[in-house]
Amino acid sequence: MYENDNREKNTVNWTTPSDNSSGYAAREEESRQNESRQEQGWNTASQNSGAANSYSGNASFQGQPAPDGGRHHKKSGWAKKAAGITAAAVLFGAVSGGVMTGVNYVGAAMTGLTNETAQAETQAQLQQAVPAVTTPGTDGQNTPVSTVNDVSSIVDAAMPSIVAINDTMTIEQRDFFGMPQTYTAQSSGSGIIVGQNDTELLIATNNHVVSGAEDLTVTFVDDKAVSAAVKGTDSATDLAIIAVQLSDIENDTMSKIKVATIGSSDDLKVGQQVIAIGNALGYGQSVTVGYVSALDREITDENGITRTFIQTDAAINPGNSGGALLDMNGNLIGINAAKTASTEVEGMGFAIPISKAQEILNNLMTKQTRVEVPVEEQGYLGIQCINIDSASSQQFGMPIGVYVYKIMEDGAAANSDLREKDIITKFDGQSVSNKEELVQMLTYYKSGTTVTLTVQSLTDGAYVEHEVEITLGSRPADEANQ
Repeated sequence: MYENDNREKNTVNWTTPSDNSSGYAAREEESRQNESRQEQGWNTASQNSGAANSYSGNASFQGQPAPDGGRHHKKSGWAKKAAGITAAAVLFGAVSGGVMTGVNYVGAAMTGLTNETAQAETQAQLQQAVPAVTTPGTDGQNTPVSTVNDVSSIVDAAMPSIVAINDTMTIEQRDFFGMPQTYTAQSSGSGIIVGQNDTELLIATNNHVVSGAEDLTVTFVDDKAVSAAVKGTDSATDLAIIAVQLSDIENDTMSKIKVATIGSSDDLKVGQQVIAIGNALGYGQSVTVGYVSALDREITDENGITRTFIQTDAAINPGNSGGALLDMNGNLIGINAAKTASTEVEGMGFAIPISKAQEILNNLMTKQTRVEVPVEEQGYLGIQCINIDSASSQQFGMPIGVYVYKIMEDGAAANSDLREKDIITKFDGQSVSNKEELVQMLTYYKSGTTVTLTVQSLTDGAYVEHEVEITLGSRPADEANQ
């Protein structure tokens, strides 16, 4: 099965430590034999001087029996180990580093070097045998990576850019009888400080961290918590930007936080070491270390949306979503998003590549910060719609989104170019994949606001994308927000 399974057929002795239980009587017998040989004019040290010199030493083999005319001599314990190491190196095709390890060991034993000295020299040679791995740094210089086990300095430098996100969410599901019901729940996630404007601190996270959030708070590195608001979301890429008013952040906290250094995920290599930081399980920031397991890994979520991720074996757990994946220079190379959870699976976490996310985040940072408006002031589209999920999309060849099957008379949509059978895929530049997301977005827009919808219309048997402007109407008191 293995190429070296035939090692027993080769003339290699796998030596073991010598057994010293023969006692004093055996040594007496050897001494008498040596005295007899010396009387006969046979000098064992002279006969073995060549063997000793082959190990760069002057040790004598006096006092050892030399059967068969002195051609073969019984090796002491350290000599057997040396022969085993050297033979194993040859047998398994080891390079000079392995051979020199054995030579150093023998040399230390014969010349009286201390164990510490021999180990230090051997360790230095092994380190020299490890190829240097580098990655481009922000200053244009190549920086060594994966050469240290202690990442505390990298973490210390990055932690001021990481925040914990906590919120209250409204969750809707159906009961045992199929009737819809809603309840509130506390949730937690992570975020990364990626920008700042004149009035706000801007934080990147996952869309699923803030979707449906009603009471967002951000906790900084000094454990100070501040209220936050959603600025922009994109469900297609599972990205979001939330904002904290600078006026709400104390000066002492501002002095301890900073904007993250953005790296490039395009330069990543499989096997490169990475660091994940996030608010795992809502307990606070924690650090895990691993390696890039795969690049451009395509994963389909429960909504049928396929995204491309960095796969890593660094532990990513609930609460880590929206946190940072860093390279060994401390640069942000990914936004942690998900893990594969199963009793059969270990070490499969996924992060959104920062090079693919950057353009979307930049666009979301330009959006107007969304503060939920009172129900009676919320905008209204005036449509009836259903979801086109991944299954329907594949079956009928339709885009994933919100399918408009009826436009209400005298509603906002009736006064626009939106048509029945159109499929809405974006609202005000933000991706929407289902009716629930569309309804949630409308809670942040007042009636009278003009928004742009991106829709797919069936034209000559094919769906064509175009934009439609709609001025939102007022919500009827007796109707659910559409």
